Amino acid sequence: MSKLRIRHLRWYIVALLCSSSIINYLDRQTLSVLAKTLQKELNFDNVQYSYMTTSFLVSYIVMYAVSGRLMDRLGTRRGFALFHSGWSIVTILHSLGRSVLHFSFFRFLLGATEPANFPGGVKAVSEWFPMKERALAIGIFNSGTAIGNMLALPIVSFVALTWGWRWAFVVTGAIGFVWVAIWLLFYWLPAAHPNISEAEKALITAGDKEEIETGTKVSIRTLLSMKETWGCIAARFFTDPISYFLAFWIPNYFEQERGFNLLDLGKFVWIPYAVAALGNIAAGAIPRYLISRGWSLNRARKSTMLVISCLMPVFCLMVTQVGSWAVALVLVSAISFGHAAWGNIILPAEVFPRRVVGSVSGFGGALGSVAGAATQPVIGWAVQTLSYTPVFAAISGVYLVAFLLVHFLIGELGVIRRVATEKV
Repeated sequence: MSKLRIRHLRWYIVALLCSSSIINYLDRQTLSVLAKTLQKELNFDNVQYSYMTTSFLVSYIVMYAVSGRLMDRLGTRRGFALFHSGWSIVTILHSLGRSVLHFSFFRFLLGATEPANFPGGVKAVSEWFPMKERALAIGIFNSGTAIGNMLALPIVSFVALTWGWRWAFVVTGAIGFVWVAIWLLFYWLPAAHPNISEAEKALITAGDKEEIETGTKVSIRTLLSMKETWGCIAARFFTDPISYFLAFWIPNYFEQERGFNLLDLGKFVWIPYAVAALGNIAAGAIPRYLISRGWSLNRARKSTMLVISCLMPVFCLMVTQVGSWAVALVLVSAISFGHAAWGNIILPAEVFPRRVVGSVSGFGGALGSVAGAATQPVIGWAVQTLSYTPVFAAISGVYLVAFLLVHFLIGELGVIRRVATEKV
């Protein structure tokens, strides 16, 4: 009996990866949504709450690099099953928390398990998509982070109000086990997948001889000796802090600078995050359209990045000058869109062989998180003592710096580099 062949199977795979990102951010944001509720019930203050968030970030920074390396060693099928199960268990463990120490410990464990989603997702896309489609596929995968941010508030609030806050952690954690079951039933590499057509398999592997070599391993020292690795790292180092700013400070900006109350936040401030999801998709959709018009991948991607880099100073300057909160919301949404469409997470899959994409993504994410952690107190000081104007001013020039580093360190995008290997 012949196996069912699923047309365009790779797009079902990326939808599954996108749902993993949604769950990742849903689990991550559960504590944030419940913070005020927990503060009242367990009697802790904002400083003690910061211990919990710091615990998450400490392990997250370290494990971003380590988990990327592990994804390359374990493979995406086993790696996702292991790490996704891990963070789902940890999310459920939050329901047992009764003190600041308990929650700090659980957040540390969550930070150790969640970052694998991102180098793993980039690696899985490189396994399933030809070079010209990778930017779009990674954009779809990464759009799940913004969707997860959007869904956390209504889902967690509903469960907590209906059954209590402990059940919110149980429900969001349990969703992850459903995902893992689907993943193990459905995900295999293209060469072994029972439902892939020969035509799609040929499309995925066409021109990828360097990427499908087996029986080799690559040392960290080798990767860090390549300027292309540092180009990918630099892109994350300079632009990831803006991801943290948009995630952590935009609600506060509208409260402090635009006079919003909690009801206003609920009505309007989900919009920049929804637009960010569209920006993630545009990171690949725009270059793909240009490629279909005869442009090379390198020209299409870099032109997209350069135009965004030039527009960002305009948006950032205008948002500090306009008086209308509605216009400010549009401009912040434009900044969110541009940030996502710049596509920093995509770069390793456009430069490196599949067997090391997870490692390079992990290095970039780790150092990007370090930069994000370092800039948080600086942003806090500026906002407290000055205003948001110097923050937006700093953001405005970062993209051009990052673009130039990508251009000169990485060079041509869409050409897989040869990486020195050792035989196993």
